Amino acid sequence: MNITESIRVAVGALAANKLRSILTMLGIIIGVGAVITLVSVGQGVEKMVTDSIQGIGSNLIFVIPSDPQGSSQSMRRRPQSLTYADAQAIADPLNVPDVVAVVPESMGFAQVVYRNKDTETYVSGITPEYEEIRSFHPEFGRFISAEDVVGRSRVAVLGQTVLEELFPDGAYPIGQVIKINQVPFKVVGVMEERGGSGFGGDEDNIVFVPLTTAQTRLFPWRRNRSGEYTVSAIYVQVVDEERMEAAMDDITELLRARHKIKFRDEDDFTVVNQADIVSFASDIFGVLTLYLGAIAAISLLVGGIGIMNIMLVSVTERTREIGIRKAVGAKRRDILLQFLIESMVMSLIGGFIGIGLGFIGSQVVSSLAENLETAVTPGAVLLATGFSMAVGLFFGIYPATRAAQLNPIEALRYE
Repeated sequence: MNITESIRVAVGALAANKLRSILTMLGIIIGVGAVITLVSVGQGVEKMVTDSIQGIGSNLIFVIPSDPQGSSQSMRRRPQSLTYADAQAIADPLNVPDVVAVVPESMGFAQVVYRNKDTETYVSGITPEYEEIRSFHPEFGRFISAEDVVGRSRVAVLGQTVLEELFPDGAYPIGQVIKINQVPFKVVGVMEERGGSGFGGDEDNIVFVPLTTAQTRLFPWRRNRSGEYTVSAIYVQVVDEERMEAAMDDITELLRARHKIKFRDEDDFTVVNQADIVSFASDIFGVLTLYLGAIAAISLLVGGIGIMNIMLVSVTERTREIGIRKAVGAKRRDILLQFLIESMVMSLIGGFIGIGLGFIGSQVVSSLAENLETAVTPGAVLLATGFSMAVGLFFGIYPATRAAQLNPIEALRYE
């Protein structure tokens, strides 16, 4: 019996017991569908996060405070080791020649009130260069200016989420006065919609104010032991991506000298770039996708056990058929191949149905989740198909072997 004939017989055997075949394939269908759906969702989330990180600006280096002792710190008790003077030193081309722009940021959580509306949001004290370095521009109105920073002006630029919270009736916000921690600020601009950061945050839930105003009016307690105002982070834009590592080395050397850190002591700051963050995020979501796929693959294991069970039942039911085939000249390998093919055909049909189910599932998730684009990749389809074939082969070996080893005389006598 050739392969084509074996496949025809296998399909006929499955068609003879349609309901039983469908119930047997159900585990494979659910398993393959779950694997494809979860893998596509995991890859979609990874792409969303990496695109979000790459969209915050180009050729960026982030300098943030860190605890050299390695102890855990809450957001409110984070060590304050960076100062505005550090940012000015980094901006000096004599110290770091590859730097294009530098923006210090002082960020904190505050209550924002307009008339009878109030919300709690992040307030970011920045300098005018933030607009270009982070590719974040006003939709209408204007951004923070150099004059605002020098004059410690009480002006504010609202994110879209804050705008909706404070002006739900669609009132024009420019020129209106809001209060941030009881300090009055005049609204001069509204930022374009940015969306989520990819880490569960809302980049539109923020208010921008001049850095000097934030330091003196909103967060005056943020000083180091020398009395200098500290900053939450320093954003550094480098002239070219190829000069990123050289700039990071120069920044590290400069800050170690400014902070008087000894040769063997650990840094009280951390310097990372976008590529490092993207790589870190990709590693995390790669492991998460693998984990989700492994969980879904348990259904394939259960489906494989179901196939083996039904194939054993089929061997018992078709004992006389096996005896007749052997009596007319079928060899042991022919019987073995026949039942293996039946097991694999059943598994493959379930796998193909599961692929369709997984494609539908990924599209449903994509339509329900905003900014999440899922895609069924060829790799995921090949993985699911190969796994379903392997399941059919593995769990079909024992029933096929049992059928092949039947004694033809005893098989013919079986009732």
